Amino acid sequence: MTIKLICLDADDTLWHNMRHFNATEEALVAMLQPFADADIARDTLNACEGRNLKLYGYGAKGFTLSMIETAAELAGDQISKSMIEDILAAGRALLAHPVDLFDDVADTLDALAHRGRLVLVTKGDLLHQESKLAASGLGDLFSGIEIVSDKTENTFRRVFGQYGAAPHEAIMAGDSLRSDIRPALEAGAWAAYIPQEGAWVHEIADTPADHPRFRQIDRLAELPALIDTIG
Repeated sequence: MTIKLICLDADDTLWHNMRHFNATEEALVAMLQPFADADIARDTLNACEGRNLKLYGYGAKGFTLSMIETAAELAGDQISKSMIEDILAAGRALLAHPVDLFDDVADTLDALAHRGRLVLVTKGDLLHQESKLAASGLGDLFSGIEIVSDKTENTFRRVFGQYGAAPHEAIMAGDSLRSDIRPALEAGAWAAYIPQEGAWVHEIADTPADHPRFRQIDRLAELPALIDTIG
């Protein structure tokens, strides 16, 4: 059996992402301190995000709208123009944060490119994801870029077909059990889970540890050797 197609997540797989979202969330919690305890503020934001994902999708812009809605819910009539301005500023900073690559990413992608076609499969705001990819300098290493609204079994089946690979000839690597690992396995592919600290609550799912095509590695640099064991 040979892997022909290597699909990779972007955020928190190629570069750091959640550390910026988590820092922005903590800034919101601090703003709301006069109105709610920290745990209540976080829970309210998480619930608001959960409601809004189907409306706004994934990414910094939807997150910013959810922060404003959370502030309005907790502060009520005491919400101020300056608070909304501060939240909007935090959202703009989130959109403009530098792209901080994980160690050895370029060398790892080069090694992977000798083992199969590389396709980036990421979700979120199209403009923001495109800008991060451009800033990363990694775009030319991929045979294809797929920026999708969500990752499902059908998403991966479409990607495999589009790039000429049978599901068992494809592998998806990423940090999200919900978005990267489970739907790829459901589509018939292999999946390599690369856990990261500070995972988003909406991406948490059970680990399919007993699945025959599931693997877990500590960092992306281990993926080429993993693929060699499959091949």
